[in-house]
Amino acid sequence: MIDHTHEAAASWVASANGHADFPLQNLPHGVFSTAGGGRTGGVAIGDKILDLAAALSAGLLDGAEAEAAAAGSLNGFLALGAAGRTALRHRLFALLSAEAAPAIQARAAACLVDAADCALHVPAAIGDYTDFFSGIHHAMNGGKLLRPDNPLMPNYKYVPVAYHGRASSIRPSGHPVSRPNGQRKRPDEAAPSFGPCRNLDYEMEFGIWVGGANALGDTVPIAQAGEHIAGFCLLNDWSARDIQTWESAPLGPFLAKSFQTSISPWIVTAEALAPFRIPQPPRPNGDPAPLPHLFDAADQAAGALDIAVEVHILTPQMRAAGLQPHRLSRANTSDLYWTVAQMLAHHTSNGCNLSAGDLFGSGTISAVEDTGWGSLQELSLAGRRELTLPNGETRMFLADGDEITFRAHAARDGYATIGFGPCRGAVLPAQ
Repeated sequence: MIDHTHEAAASWVASANGHADFPLQNLPHGVFSTAGGGRTGGVAIGDKILDLAAALSAGLLDGAEAEAAAAGSLNGFLALGAAGRTALRHRLFALLSAEAAPAIQARAAACLVDAADCALHVPAAIGDYTDFFSGIHHAMNGGKLLRPDNPLMPNYKYVPVAYHGRASSIRPSGHPVSRPNGQRKRPDEAAPSFGPCRNLDYEMEFGIWVGGANALGDTVPIAQAGEHIAGFCLLNDWSARDIQTWESAPLGPFLAKSFQTSISPWIVTAEALAPFRIPQPPRPNGDPAPLPHLFDAADQAAGALDIAVEVHILTPQMRAAGLQPHRLSRANTSDLYWTVAQMLAHHTSNGCNLSAGDLFGSGTISAVEDTGWGSLQELSLAGRRELTLPNGETRMFLADGDEITFRAHAARDGYATIGFGPCRGAVLPAQ
């Protein structure tokens, strides 16, 4: 629900006022460490981090909610439920607001650290990771390359398609990605060879943090599924396209995806995004209605999110010349065919048990226009056309040294714009 924490208000933390990602109205949670220190929970506010363990010790916070958020892994925080997260959000808002008493501000200031001096970590122990395929324009673009007359598989508009990914290789923003080795085979080659991926790609996705758990055998009805979503991040589903093409039949991606997935390290809570909820876009005429276990009127009325997502590239040559990263695409989370609640309800519809700290990928977010396509596979038409960058370089897939950065912002008139921080990774040569 929209409340006073979403209204225009200033913080005594000067850098938070007008900050592109972390104003007072955001208050995302993460896990950080400083040189020589252990991991602890914190909240991003401007270019600072509020050390929640220090705030607890100083008597500025108390209770089980604050203790869970101050831990070195945020599974307990994710499991709080909306009521617990909201109560903590209200206390943090009051603590960091310019309306806080001067004595409180002085005590809280001692609990701030410079974000630039901190290492950020994966914020929770991820038990399971599921990658959905809910970006319909991405699915259409990929399908057209293989089946121009019938790009979508028959189940696509009935099922939130997904596969189970590898949780162990998820890394935070800034961690480099090594070009993977694997079997790959071009159409003109008689047999596969083993070696470095030749067609390395990114996929612009939204990460979804699961909060409430369900027991094995229990389902989560669609009307309650939203209560099981604790927060969101950005997610780069790095993809080795040539390896993927060869290995996917008949069971789908394996080594082409499991080598690494990158996420932005701050959990933007479901509560922070309340002002940016919108109706799920209506399905085109002729599309089937969702089956009963996937339909809820309230979810259709406010289950989608209005968040702009962008992909930027910085090549070694651009870096050496002092150039800024170039934007490759810009899309919106409203381009997803399924809501987050539909993904979770379907995931549990067979009795599959989810746990706090599980992570979903939304699937690649692509717009209708090619200026919003969320992968190089789409932009290069699977290597059939070159992209020319502003400095004259060309790309069809990623080269060693290329750095990819995702950014996302939610904006609405009358409310502060909030962001997610970067999801960044640079490509290292194959080992």
